[in-house]
Amino acid sequence: MIRTMTTAANTLGNIQKEVDTISHNIANVNTHGYQAKQAKFSELLYQQYTNDKLDAAPRESAVGIRYGVGAQVSQMKLDWRVGSLERTDRPLDFSLSEPKQYFNVRAVSVQEGQEVVDVVYTRKGNFYAQPVGNGQSMLVTDEGYHVLSVGDQPITFDSDAKEFIARPGGRLLIRFEDGREEEHQLQVSKLERPDVMGREIDGALRVPANLAALGLTYEDLVTDYVTDAERNGIRLEQGALEMSNVQMDREMIELIQSQRSYQMNARTVTLADQMLGLVNNLR
Repeated sequence: MIRTMTTAANTLGNIQKEVDTISHNIANVNTHGYQAKQAKFSELLYQQYTNDKLDAAPRESAVGIRYGVGAQVSQMKLDWRVGSLERTDRPLDFSLSEPKQYFNVRAVSVQEGQEVVDVVYTRKGNFYAQPVGNGQSMLVTDEGYHVLSVGDQPITFDSDAKEFIARPGGRLLIRFEDGREEEHQLQVSKLERPDVMGREIDGALRVPANLAALGLTYEDLVTDYVTDAERNGIRLEQGALEMSNVQMDREMIELIQSQRSYQMNARTVTLADQMLGLVNNLR
């Protein structure tokens, strides 16, 4: 009975992770650029009992008994399909119509009391011109992250900019009041393995810190579009934002299934406890 309770308890904790993932997806159904995640399960180790003698009787199953110990979440799979576009007609709203392409932005976070500056990757393209003093402005996200150009440099320009025009190849043309023009190349990268990337609260992705332990390199995960041939593959659309690719009907169905699985395993623990109670009451 204790073994039964342990098996159910192992699975309960992992089903809770799936419920949390689904809840997070549902909470971000209206978040621009958000990509859904899905928990993938695998079986834990089996214990093999081979006390049966091998006989000549025809059978398809292996000899012995295999006793499982539950299931675990083996992978959090990212749904990198492109979401539907929402037309805004705002000049600093951008979307990427190709999957696995991401804007590069510079984020500042606090880890263990230290300020850490790092590059993160996002498909959320609602940008703003933020004044930084001395008659200059900087292109930032709504979180205040710096939007980067090729070479990982923040995009700065004179504050008298009056027009922003998206050009092929991820180029941004800025036109000023006096007729001057200035062009910047938005840094866009392709994430080769989005599932391996670390995830921020707002849905942005980050290169994991334990690359060496994973047996991977930066080049295995990220391809920065720098050359003209690479940048010709960028599909940048102005005046539109990518909606979340969360499918509400699918998430609700999976939530119901997860709750039923949780209920079944919780019931298993209750039944095992009742049987232990019967054993303890034997005279």
